[in-house]
Amino acid sequence: MLKGICGILGSFYFIGVGGVSMSALAKWLHGCGKRVAGSDMRESVYTEELRSAGIHVCTSGGESVRGYEAVVYTDAVPETDRQLAEAAALGITVISRGQLLYEMSRNFGNVIAVSGCHGKTTCTAMLAHIFKAAGKGFCAHIGGRDVEFSNYFRSGDEFFITEACEYKKNFLLLKPDVAVILNTRPDHMECYGGEEELKACYAGFASSADVTVKLYGENCCEGLTFGFDKNADYHARFIDCDMGNYTFTAYEGDRELGQIKLRVYGKHNVLNALAAISVARSSHISFPDIKRGLEEFRGVERRFEKLGTVGGAAWIADYAHHPDEIRESIRTAKKIAEGRVFVVFQPHTYSRTKNLMKNFIRVLSPQSHLMIYKTYAAREYFDDKGSALTLSQKVKRSRYGEEERDIADFAAGAGKGDVVLFLGAGDIYDIAKRLFKTAV
Repeated sequence: MLKGICGILGSFYFIGVGGVSMSALAKWLHGCGKRVAGSDMRESVYTEELRSAGIHVCTSGGESVRGYEAVVYTDAVPETDRQLAEAAALGITVISRGQLLYEMSRNFGNVIAVSGCHGKTTCTAMLAHIFKAAGKGFCAHIGGRDVEFSNYFRSGDEFFITEACEYKKNFLLLKPDVAVILNTRPDHMECYGGEEELKACYAGFASSADVTVKLYGENCCEGLTFGFDKNADYHARFIDCDMGNYTFTAYEGDRELGQIKLRVYGKHNVLNALAAISVARSSHISFPDIKRGLEEFRGVERRFEKLGTVGGAAWIADYAHHPDEIRESIRTAKKIAEGRVFVVFQPHTYSRTKNLMKNFIRVLSPQSHLMIYKTYAAREYFDDKGSALTLSQKVKRSRYGEEERDIADFAAGAGKGDVVLFLGAGDIYDIAKRLFKTAV
């Protein structure tokens, strides 16, 4: 018997069902025997997966929500949305994505929620592979497309592994048994009064959990720590890099656990792995199972994903949209490049670009081959102070792109041994894939 609203109501309609988080929620409800349908503005791999599962998805618009007991919406849906207005007029229960995620979590024995400005998707996916290797009954709600699991996997109901997003303080809706704080770097600051409020919210998130796992050095709360520092409860020693892939020895305090060889690029993934190790050990999973799970993990789509080679240059796409993530992605690209690194960056939302403008300038200015592509606005209206053009004007040596053709011309300058890096959380990934198909 399902708990809460998921047990009471029998049918759910999702507005924005093709979103990575929304489609995972829809898959779970459908698997629980609920009548599920939804709409989205565009086709995607997730709408295809939903249809393959037998879920009705409309992308042509104009569909009525009449006949459903609940309407679920994302934060990107405006209050003026026609389907939301219809639901209100009909007296249908309206619930946000964040609220439904909490209702879903109530149906599992142990909830593990992964928060932080960056790294959530990779760490969540790593945990899914570890728990699978350990033979645990779990459900994973992943904010990206894992190579093996896509964005959702369920083998049982003992554990629920999910991402906890800080946008609009949604992570405070969850009441996890294990709260993971990968970092508390500023992001979505339009939702907070300042960094003090942001950190206070992370502390509130941690206070609801029995166990907190946090990056060593974060002072927002107490808990188990992970990091590169030897004083961290879980840390890495003997770190070695081979063309961007890292091998390290994991330690639990002064006790050596063993060596792990990651199959994903970047030193930041050593930290993600240490966080996953910390959670797994707190859940009484043996190190051999942890090692097997991490070494079987092949990555998440759009997380330093190699699209292929064009004219001898490697084309790589990464979801990096925060200055810290961009810095790490470029650093990794330089480790594997035999020649130059060409960067195409698409800012995601005007508010983030405006709030973190100085940080973006600092990270992007050293790049010799840089194109800044027009902003992916998502849920926002135009704001010149946070536009991609404004950012480009402030970053010396950068080019500005308005059309896909601009990106194609820029990437054509790369040759053998170079890397072309496509960065951003908007539609830059789809653009890169289209351009790659025409270039090869």
